[in-house]
Amino acid sequence: MGGKASPRRRSARAERRLRPRTLALAAVAWLLAITFLLPYVEMVITALRPAGELRDATYLPDEFVWSNFVNVWRDSNLADNLKVSLLVAGGSTVLVLLVALPAAYYTARIRFRGRKLFLLLVLVTQMFQPTSLLVGLYRQFYQLDMLNSVWTLILCNAAFNLAFAVWILTAYIGSIPVQLEEAAMIDGLSRFGALLRVTLPLAMPGVVTAVVFTFIAAWNEFVMGLTLSTLPESQPLTVGINNFIGNYSVQWNYLFAASVIAIVPVIVLFAFIERHVVSGLTAGSVK
Repeated sequence: MGGKASPRRRSARAERRLRPRTLALAAVAWLLAITFLLPYVEMVITALRPAGELRDATYLPDEFVWSNFVNVWRDSNLADNLKVSLLVAGGSTVLVLLVALPAAYYTARIRFRGRKLFLLLVLVTQMFQPTSLLVGLYRQFYQLDMLNSVWTLILCNAAFNLAFAVWILTAYIGSIPVQLEEAAMIDGLSRFGALLRVTLPLAMPGVVTAVVFTFIAAWNEFVMGLTLSTLPESQPLTVGINNFIGNYSVQWNYLFAASVIAIVPVIVLFAFIERHVVSGLTAGSVK
């Protein structure tokens, strides 16, 4: 009896053994966080540098020039570019959800002939890069007189992000027991009502994943925006930022100021849906 340690003593001993490991993991986590945050800190500092100190070796400037943000907003088409990017990213996300949700629901619930082939074809479309199709897309939209149009970029971005949304939503909806919908329909709901009131709330983590992926992919898209939009006021933000890079010089302070402005909508999006993202990552881990 005397040779056995008490539970409290054993837990204290285990805690002492794990403490160095916990500290090491915490140190590594902080190091990784700082490593990933340093480029953003440098971006903000460069955005606030005076033009005469851009080539200085000092990390911090002698003074912070907040007017760089005012100048880049006033003297360029950044406001129009930001509006175009918001319309393209938001419109693409809405269009993808409107098409992907019914397709994923039907594929997950109906065991039709050729279902696996359909999913394979959806996956194959995800392998096509927009760059390889630019010539055909440009010719098509030129003949339709749809160049320099927001709808053109919305359709292209939605088409190239639709496959992932269908796959992720099919997996989430397929993991929801069909008996829940049957019970709701017995209580008087239609199939569409069961989808809206039962299946869709349970599949919300998958919907949020599709929203985040589509929005960020459309927000960061550059090649199609550069090719299909030639007017400065009709170009997305990624192309507008690139205009600060000239043939013989680069306006680094304005370039980084515009980049800081460009990340704000994405940060706001994550602030609103962060709890849904966390629930999506932990979905299925608790019974």
